[in-house]
Amino acid sequence: MRSTLRKTVLTLTALAAGFGAAAATPAQAAQAADAGCVTGAKLVPTCGVLWGGAAGGFTSAPRDQALKAWEKASGRTASIFHQYHKGNEVFPTKAEIAMTNDPASPRVLLENWKIAYGTTWAAVAKGQQDKRIDAFAARAKAYGKKFFLVLNHEPENDVVARAGSGMEAKDFAAMYRHTILRLRGQGVTNVVNVMAYMGNEKWMAQSWWSNLYPGDDVVDWVGLDSYVSVEKGYYHFGDFSALLDRKAKGGSLGFYDWAVSKHGTKPLMIAEWGAYHRVGKKADKSAVYNSVLAQLAKRPAIKAIVHFDTKHDDQGDRDISIDSTPASLASFKKLAANPIFNVKLG
Repeated sequence: MRSTLRKTVLTLTALAAGFGAAAATPAQAAQAADAGCVTGAKLVPTCGVLWGGAAGGFTSAPRDQALKAWEKASGRTASIFHQYHKGNEVFPTKAEIAMTNDPASPRVLLENWKIAYGTTWAAVAKGQQDKRIDAFAARAKAYGKKFFLVLNHEPENDVVARAGSGMEAKDFAAMYRHTILRLRGQGVTNVVNVMAYMGNEKWMAQSWWSNLYPGDDVVDWVGLDSYVSVEKGYYHFGDFSALLDRKAKGGSLGFYDWAVSKHGTKPLMIAEWGAYHRVGKKADKSAVYNSVLAQLAKRPAIKAIVHFDTKHDDQGDRDISIDSTPASLASFKKLAANPIFNVKLG
């Protein structure tokens, strides 16, 4: 009993230390892993924060191999493997399933699905893509394991704010509701859905922005895709707090504060995040990576962070990789090693 109590105290100490800036020692990591941080019915960790990644973006590299390379570089296996699909694409794929069946490195899928690809949100909401939804439902049930599902991440970019376009914000909410309710009606119980917004203050200022939300009854997690620049004076310069706190002008709440005040029962996932500089600039990203733990300590609603890694994104001249400089990689490895991310998939 005394030995067990001592181990528990050591474990809790290690977890508390996990919010500090220092990297975890192997002993601390082992103690934290023994603390019992596990995921529950909706994949919400009982303690700690889920660690995830999406690698090889905007390249032809197989995503599973890209993630493994990213994991090796960062020093930690991702608990969440983020993938992207659209329309009638068949997923989970064999490669994705294999990544979640690895007994030495268990992972959970985060599947991004643009279900309305080739049509409109309004059409999906009216049942015109029910065959597509039902085919996915059958695959999800056959897969069996719990996984995250994002429906049309960053919908703000796709809104056509014109009556009758089929792509208004209210159409997105209707599409989302219809899809989730249809999946439930088909007996799908292993999908944990995420409503993933785009971290850009200009969208929060739109009159239609609040109309995107489909309702707490069909949302399991609230997600955010957001990035920061490490070049002072450049677009969205800042640290980890900056990507969480963007807000429209006029005294509105920052994104994190909005999420916890409006949807306080929902866990928050940073479904995409990263630090960037212009390609070839080789600016140090350490300040961003070094700020993450302190911000997580202040923001208990955040239960998962998923890094998006690419040398050149589709938005233009941005390098969002963790290894663009040796100092950046060293700081990211220090972050990845922290025991706060030692969460066992239940």
